[in-house]
Amino acid sequence: MTEKKQNLYEGMYIISAKLSDDARQKALDKIVKEITARDGVIVKMHDQGRRRLAYDINGHREGYYYILYFNVIPEAIEELWREYHLHEDLVRFITLRTEKVLEKIEFKPIEIQQ
Repeated sequence: MTEKKQNLYEGMYIISAKLSDDARQKALDKIVKEITARDGVIVKMHDQGRRRLAYDINGHREGYYYILYFNVIPEAIEELWREYHLHEDLVRFITLRTEKVLEKIEFKPIEIQQ
């Protein structure tokens, strides 16, 4: 049997700011476990900390941002998305295929228009 080719993905996850530190770590561990359960490999993780959201999302005004770079087969992405939608502590997520791992990530401040 041939091994399927894994692609490199960049996933950004916003976890609820209402959680305790332990609960937030468990929520992040659950995301990592879901990836590794599908033979994925975490390449790099960026903890961007607590940040204000640009707009209210289901009553959340702030969240903890994490960016993960991981390798996994393309078929696993749809399964991961299904799992993410069931993850009640996950405010928002996005997964994109990428070609390289960024060593440093910085967010620009949001300009508030009045």
